[in-house]
Amino acid sequence: MSEAKNREEVIQNLNDVVEEMHNKMLKGKPPTMTLPVRSKTNIEFNQRLGVYKYGKKETIRDATSLGSARQLLRALHVIEFIEEMIDSEKSSTLREMYYISEGWGLGKFGTQNESNNLAEDLEIVTKCMREDFKLRPEEDGARMIGNVTIEERNRRGEWMRINCRDDVGDSGYGLPYNVEPEKIRLIDEDIDYIMAIETGGMFDRLVENGFDEDSRCALIHLKGQPARSTRRMIKRMSEAWNKPVMVFADCDPWSFRIFASIAYGAIKTAHISEYLATTGAEYLGITADDIGAYDLPSDDLTPKDIEALKAELSDPRFSTGVWQNQINQMLKEGKKAEQQSLAKYGLDYVTDEYLPEKLSEFGLGG
Repeated sequence: MSEAKNREEVIQNLNDVVEEMHNKMLKGKPPTMTLPVRSKTNIEFNQRLGVYKYGKKETIRDATSLGSARQLLRALHVIEFIEEMIDSEKSSTLREMYYISEGWGLGKFGTQNESNNLAEDLEIVTKCMREDFKLRPEEDGARMIGNVTIEERNRRGEWMRINCRDDVGDSGYGLPYNVEPEKIRLIDEDIDYIMAIETGGMFDRLVENGFDEDSRCALIHLKGQPARSTRRMIKRMSEAWNKPVMVFADCDPWSFRIFASIAYGAIKTAHISEYLATTGAEYLGITADDIGAYDLPSDDLTPKDIEALKAELSDPRFSTGVWQNQINQMLKEGKKAEQQSLAKYGLDYVTDEYLPEKLSEFGLGG
């Protein structure tokens, strides 16, 4: 998967999908689209890329059933819609594409999840990016603050230089949905590492306490499950500037998955893991060990939490001994904890005590 394709390449790759269907029909055969099985049972660690990718299990979508025929019809409508956007130099949100499908007759989508999944299917078969298709999510990426300087191309095509500490307010610099070099240039930095933070409350606490300056780091708010642009920006900064990435999140199964999406790749986007995942990212906390070690306020695991933790035990991204031990410890003790439970010891404890202690284990923050 290349990082970006030009207009002609994208249109050609989309036309190849249509041509394959057309050629099958000319031979009197039902048109087909072959896709990898998109589940945790079909992700494998790619030694060369250092991330988890889809394996060899495939599913064939053809016109021999009504449901599959409808999906192929939708694919043709989406391809036509994408080509129209490329030709007119327009873009669309995924939500807008869902509503536009109302005019596609039998090809209209029943839910937005269906349209989102089809956009991902076309990424896989064309080896293009959603950004190449001019499709964008409803929301932009995360907030970032720290002594890093970038250039962003504005609507007039002019480059604006922004220092993400000195030229922004307390909310930081907001990442756009497209963070590729044609939109964002990485210019300069004066940081030692990057810290990705799950919750907005903790991001704001660290900003208010001046942690980015005191610890010489860039802080990035993940906004829960991080958007593609957030994961892509973390990877770009880490690789371009050779900076380690630390992930600071809650101690629950959903936060573990947030970390996995950053460090190894998400199951949903395993076809572009090498584009989004930052290999070598480290999980800083909150860990299961921290609940007892720091005597943190905690909550009981819910049935859904327990189910998710048990599922993670068989997830290849959590197959290492460290993760197996952490997950089993949580299941044994039946507890989870939030980042902000550290406020038990005061508003400054997280920046004065907890983070310096945890970072010192990785040789950072001294």
